[in-house]
Amino acid sequence: MLSRKAEDYLEAILKITEERGHVRVKDIAVALGITPPSVNEMVKKLDAMGYVNYRRYDGIILTDKGEEIARVVKERHEIIRSLLEILRVPSRVADEDACVMEHELHPKTIEQLKNLVNFVKTAPDYPEWLRHFEEFCRTGKHSCKGKESKK
Repeated sequence: MLSRKAEDYLEAILKITEERGHVRVKDIAVALGITPPSVNEMVKKLDAMGYVNYRRYDGIILTDKGEEIARVVKERHEIIRSLLEILRVPSRVADEDACVMEHELHPKTIEQLKNLVNFVKTAPDYPEWLRHFEEFCRTGKHSCKGKESKK
């Protein structure tokens, strides 16, 4: 089992690869807000474990095994961030919280969160309960067909 830190590296490598097509130590350092020597050390470990291929001057490439894990972590992150945004958590906060939560939740929980996010996003009409929730967030009170009811 990989550490949370190692999963973060794989996810960052995947994102950078998708954006730029190539990954350097400096790119990961900037993405994760850490020093290049720290990145160099972790990338060497990931290379030794078979998750990346690292050649000092050629860059970093995910192996199939590394890419598989990176895609799972990325999907978890996107699901959790989407759910938090549905709940009207500000995007920056939702992204930060998703970074923490993506490593800690049981796969079954992630599956159900994914189902909920997909259900809400594919509802034929904007979900009425979500409008009620937005009103509740603004006022602290439930509304019922325009009439406020007590909590």
